[in-house]
Amino acid sequence: MHALTDTLLGRAVEHQPAYSPSILMPIDRALARAQLGLGATLPFVGSDRWTGFELCWLQPGGKPGVAVLRATLPAQSPMLIESKSFKLYLNSYARDTLRSMEAVGARIAGDLSAVAQATVHVELLAPPDWAQLLPAFPIGICIDDVELEIDASGGLQPHALIANAEDFRQECLVSNLLKSNCPVTGQPDWATVIVEYRGGAIDRAGLLRYLVSFREVREFHEQCVERIFLDLQQHCCPQFLAVEARYTRRGGLDINPYRASSGAARIADRRTWRQ
Repeated sequence: MHALTDTLLGRAVEHQPAYSPSILMPIDRALARAQLGLGATLPFVGSDRWTGFELCWLQPGGKPGVAVLRATLPAQSPMLIESKSFKLYLNSYARDTLRSMEAVGARIAGDLSAVAQATVHVELLAPPDWAQLLPAFPIGICIDDVELEIDASGGLQPHALIANAEDFRQECLVSNLLKSNCPVTGQPDWATVIVEYRGGAIDRAGLLRYLVSFREVREFHEQCVERIFLDLQQHCCPQFLAVEARYTRRGGLDINPYRASSGAARIADRRTWRQ
């Protein structure tokens, strides 16, 4: 486990000359969750789904092989994996020889599981399978055209979240306007947020105001999604709630946290046009 000050984010790092699993950096989820008032028992199920576009290795005989990686870390894992160390780890395969793509996937799954201290599901997509990565617009109601004035300088605004208990809805609301910042480097992170719920109608203007208020927040992707989930649960009290953020890629990786009050912890991948 590493403190945030020990991470590779914001540092110049040479390309690894050989396969280097030791470069993977675990970060204790409990540190960020304590700030959200969470303990060992979590009020949600979910997962963090990574897509890695920079994966190459050497096949027997020296010809490179390439694939796109999809890895799913369970939200219940004690550790998350620091993103730059994940990128450098994948890049360390570029000079390594393995007998097959299946061997690459099995090794990556084993290394990630050891660091996360939980079973990580890994899928590698060969070039003929890349059509699965075609993007689409999320199915739902986009709230970004709601007319309102927003002052994003006042910090987080969870009080903007309200619901009408007399107007029961089952719907999916989508916004492309989430922007938060890396807690280490301060660099911006961009995402599309998908909120599915069943319960009193969530005020769309209030939800949009709340999401935009993340603009100066410095938190990892996973913590932002868990905060959104908890604030919606507290202020809107839906019978069912699921929150997903589709973050744009950085360094060849995108992170897509998903948290839900019940149901499957891992859902089908759905890429957006910004990814």
